[in-house]
Amino acid sequence: MSYTVGQVSGFAGVTVRTLHHYDRSGLLVPSERSPGGYRLYGEADLARLQQILFYRELGFGLEEIAEILADPQANALDQLRARHKALVEQIGQLGRLVEVAERAMEVQQTGVRLSPQERFEVFGEITFDLSYATEAGLKWGNSAGHQEAMSRAAAHSKEDWARIMREAAAWRAELVKAYDEGEPAGGRRAMALAEEHRQHITRWFTPCPPAMHRRIADDFAEDPRAFALVVPPSEQRPRLAAFLHAAVRANASESERESESESESENGAGSR
Repeated sequence: MSYTVGQVSGFAGVTVRTLHHYDRSGLLVPSERSPGGYRLYGEADLARLQQILFYRELGFGLEEIAEILADPQANALDQLRARHKALVEQIGQLGRLVEVAERAMEVQQTGVRLSPQERFEVFGEITFDLSYATEAGLKWGNSAGHQEAMSRAAAHSKEDWARIMREAAAWRAELVKAYDEGEPAGGRRAMALAEEHRQHITRWFTPCPPAMHRRIADDFAEDPRAFALVVPPSEQRPRLAAFLHAAVRANASESERESESESESENGAGSR
């Protein structure tokens, strides 16, 4: 039994134009023609169309489908394995995007409670990149520190934020000055600035032990969006983020050594 283009289009769910394209490209050439020259599809043609639609649903391009159908035994299994791997990866990416979107809604609901005008007045050039905020939420969201920081940020008044930003601006000016004057990242001046930054986080957002500060500084070095939260682009210098990163790591290491030394001293005193 043979079927016209219109009939095949109706029960296969594809357009007549698509069937004509498959014919012209050689992917699905009807096995028959009517006396008037119209395309007629037989059972074998419909079986081939079913295969084409199956591979299309999996995301294969028409050239790839043509290669598979030309030698199905040699190509189909390898192609399907590759497509399966790609689909699994895509599912994972989509899952992460769903989570990011959910966290973005949370950020909008629980973030800094200032009007747009107040945000501009207080923050100026410092802007919160929502894509970074949501990614940071995914990275840190389950930690008690991140949850406390979000909660305290949401509770700060406009006056609180104005004071926070004044402190940050004064610290930032000293950081840029130290960098411009060629201070070593592992020197006392740079390490003191790193410690000041750590104490600023503790004072206004969440306790920030050296290990946490080190991870925060890693973000500054790796992601320009993170560094822009502390130094706006107009005030940045080449490798300033790397300078701050190195200063934070040096200060964190020294703080940890001092804590270990104090602990050993206390243990020694207690044993006497």
